[in-house]
Order: sequence, then structure tokens, then C-alpha cells
Amino acid sequence: MHASRLRTLPLALSTIITGAALVIDHHPENFSLPIFILTIWTTILLQILSNWANDFGDFTHGTDDETRLGPMRSMQSGRISVLQMRSAIVILAITCLVSGLVLLYCSGILLSLSGFLFICFGLLAIWAAIRYTAGQNPYGYAGWGDLAVFIFFGLLGVLGSSYLHLKSIPLTLHVLPASSMGFLSAAVLNLNNMRDAKDDRHKGKTTMAVRLGAYTSKIYHACLISFGLISMIIYSILSYESPLDFLYLVISPVLLLHVIQVFKVETSRDLDPELKKVALSTFFMSVLLFIAQIL
Repeated sequence: MHASRLRTLPLALSTIITGAALVIDHHPENFSLPIFILTIWTTILLQILSNWANDFGDFTHGTDDETRLGPMRSMQSGRISVLQMRSAIVILAITCLVSGLVLLYCSGILLSLSGFLFICFGLLAIWAAIRYTAGQNPYGYAGWGDLAVFIFFGLLGVLGSSYLHLKSIPLTLHVLPASSMGFLSAAVLNLNNMRDAKDDRHKGKTTMAVRLGAYTSKIYHACLISFGLISMIIYSILSYESPLDFLYLVISPVLLLHVIQVFKVETSRDLDPELKKVALSTFFMSVLLFIAQIL
């Protein structure tokens, strides 16, 4: 349970909730509660798989040791052995695949071309979750983690979950809220990497925060938050129906104050409490968007 990092799960759910909100906004008759629940379940499994693989990868590469500033990881503390975690990752990867197949079957596209494409995306998601920090030459150690998060927690997560309800390609307009979720999710990863940048630099983990440096990383972070908000606002303007479409903006002061705080912090350790603010703000933005479409 500790290795699953439950505090990260709301961020993963944001993509699915946003995708469902878009369905209700434009085609409420296509919304399916069973598909919504199964999509959430599959997403949770994939997020936990990513967290376990991250724990495994950072530990085996020697990144997680006593110099790390964040919370102590499960393998780092010795509570889970390498063999136990490797076995758990394999079992959970199979579970993710089975859950995904059940989801496709219930959505009625399992034996179609789109079902085949979803299986490919699912396998790619499992691969991405594991290869972020595990294995030889993990892409997270080369600075590609931000892009992967934008794609999987943004574009694929939101648009893919919408497709499962609609059985058709979502509107081009839907790329905006999908991008919003991607930008905000990447901001959470960037915060994590900013906190660990000094330690990562010494251990050869070249994240975006390491590449950019301390101050430029803060500017990059402000851009991610800003792009996330702007993308959602533009979508609401273009698809405007009522003032409720902007209900999610009640969260914006939290994010703006967060950006100011990021520029104020002087030590990397002080960035850790900010992670929760962005993750929960993203989650509540998606929930408020969902509620607004229902109302």
C-alpha cells in the first residue's frame, strides 16, 4: 500500500473524469456508468503499476538512498525486496491487461479495429509505466518523463476514455481539456523532479529539471500551470453554454498562489508540500467540470 503512493491516484483519475465530462457535455445519452467505473479501475491499476515500477527502477539504479529528499520509498527502506517487487510488477501488469480487455469487451469494441488499437495503446501504457525508471536506459532518466505524462495523463487518457463512451473520435475541441490535464500532470512531475534535481544530477538522472536548472525550472513550471488553465478556459469559451462552464475556475487562485510559492521557496525540500496542492487542484478541476456538465 505504501509503495502504491495513494496520494498520486487522484491525479490519474482526473483524466477519466474529464473525459466523462466531455461526453456528458456533448453526448449525454452515450455516457455509460459501467464503462466509467471500469475505466477508473483500469487507470488506478496502471498508476499503481507505474509507482511500483518507479520504486523498483530508482532503487535498482541507486537513485533512492539516504540522500533523497522525498518520502522514503518501500524498497529503499528494505520493507520490500527486489524479488518481491519484480514479482508484484509482473502480476500487476497482467492484471492491467486483463482489466483493459474486460473494459474493451464491455464497451463493445474488443473485436474491432479500434479495439485492436486500444490494446496497442494499453500495452504501450504498461510499457511506459515500467520503462519510466526501470530497465536499461529508462526514458525518465533522459528527460522524457514530462512528455510521456502529457501524452498518457492528457491526450490519450482524456480522449481515449471519451472514445470508450462515444464509440467515435472525440471532437477536435476536446484536445484542449485533454491538453489541460496533460500540462497540469506534467507540472506535478516537474515539481517532484525539481525537489530531487540536485540529488538526481549527481546520480546521472537527467530529468527536465536537471537540464533546465533551478530558476528556469520554476519558469517552466509556471508555464505548465498557465497552459493548463488557459487550455481549459479556451475550451469553455468555445463551447460556452452557461456560466457553470467556468465553475472549475474556483480552483485557479490555489494554483496561482502555488506558482508564487514555488518562486519563493529557497530549499528543495520545501517543494514537497506543493505536490499535493497541484495534484488535488487538478483532481477538483476535473470534478467541478464534471459536476457543471451534469447541472
